[in-house]
Amino acid sequence: MNTDQVFSIPSEVKNRTGPVRASEIQPEVLHLLNSGCIETVNLTEWLAVDHFQLLERILLELGLDQHTQSLLSELERVNGQSTMKVIPAIANKWLATIGLQTDGDSLHFEKLATHRSDSVRCWAAFIVGLGQSDLEHKLNQMRRFAADGHFGVREIAWMAVRQSVSEQLNQAIHRLSEWVQAEDANVRRFAVEATRPRGVWSRHLTELKEHPEKGLPLLEPLKSDPSKYVQDSVANWLNDAAKSRPDWVADVCRSWLETSDHKATKRITSRGQRNIAGNG
Repeated sequence: MNTDQVFSIPSEVKNRTGPVRASEIQPEVLHLLNSGCIETVNLTEWLAVDHFQLLERILLELGLDQHTQSLLSELERVNGQSTMKVIPAIANKWLATIGLQTDGDSLHFEKLATHRSDSVRCWAAFIVGLGQSDLEHKLNQMRRFAADGHFGVREIAWMAVRQSVSEQLNQAIHRLSEWVQAEDANVRRFAVEATRPRGVWSRHLTELKEHPEKGLPLLEPLKSDPSKYVQDSVANWLNDAAKSRPDWVADVCRSWLETSDHKATKRITSRGQRNIAGNG
């Protein structure tokens, strides 16, 4: 649904930058966010979305409002919890209650995956991550979310496959080594974020904390990446690894600087070693 055609969105709403505090979000903007009519524009708005109101609206929109009461009742246990708890809980209920994974419901999934609301697309990404498909299929399905134009969807995308990556690390690294060659910087970054040893808002990957060298097939091709978005991700990966293997990180950075005089490499290695004694 093209909401711009159905609803008249004021230009000041479309062009807003987003407030610093949730209390500063205009009531009209919050209503549109909770109705799935507009995207969030910053983290403050993203965290302020009422996913329960949004779920009720989307069920009605898809003609599935007969499930509203049962879904909301089953989700009561996560009401009031963090957005990062609510999103996977809602995704899980889409799978369990409506059986969205079946072929007959593929159209419903597609509507979620392409919805105007970034919050709805976040549900879709987690539906993929929580599904029963093998890792290869999950990554194939997840690529669209890894390349999404919205920061929130991109973050949810790698978090949604983190469990599968942890359980099949070698296969994940092998598959994602192709992604770091992608033209899209968002896809390249996904490959790094999905395998960060410590990550953010996600479980740690013990194998990579102890053996970060396994991640080199993902890092090496990006040591001079032109995108600062990717550079920061690679640097953060190294910084994660440095907390348990500082000598290894220092050796890798030294090696990269010996073979590359690129400004990007200098930036990555500097940021990647920012917490190693003597490199601050």
